[in-house]
Amino acid sequence: MTAESVVRDLLDHLSAGEVEEAIELLDVDVEWRNTFLPTFRGPQVAKALRDMVARGIGFEVEHRHVAATGDVVLTDRTDVLSYGRWRSEFWVRGTFEVRDGKVVVWDDAFSWVDAIGSGVLGLVKGILPA
Repeated sequence: MTAESVVRDLLDHLSAGEVEEAIELLDVDVEWRNTFLPTFRGPQVAKALRDMVARGIGFEVEHRHVAATGDVVLTDRTDVLSYGRWRSEFWVRGTFEVRDGKVVVWDDAFSWVDAIGSGVLGLVKGILPA
């Protein structure tokens, strides 16, 4: 399995709501970083992903570009977070490091302005009649 296929599978499993399958692709000592948010490490990552599902938070991904060199994979994608009728779509740049078929570093960067703006738009659309 290539590093690129591991990352694609991870994100696609999350998008399909298959959190346990996604967690299987994470190293036990994985480090998950997000712009200006606390870093999650090891079991905290699995707990956070399971918690999202338990709370009914949806995740979807649209891959725009994926490039890999060796064990490093760069993603340019649109992530969608949802809860009920609320949806927030925003651009994410991800850098992943894969070792022995497992993600050891997951580093996502995004614009908070875009994420908040999309969240507000999603809120307005969510309260308007369908």
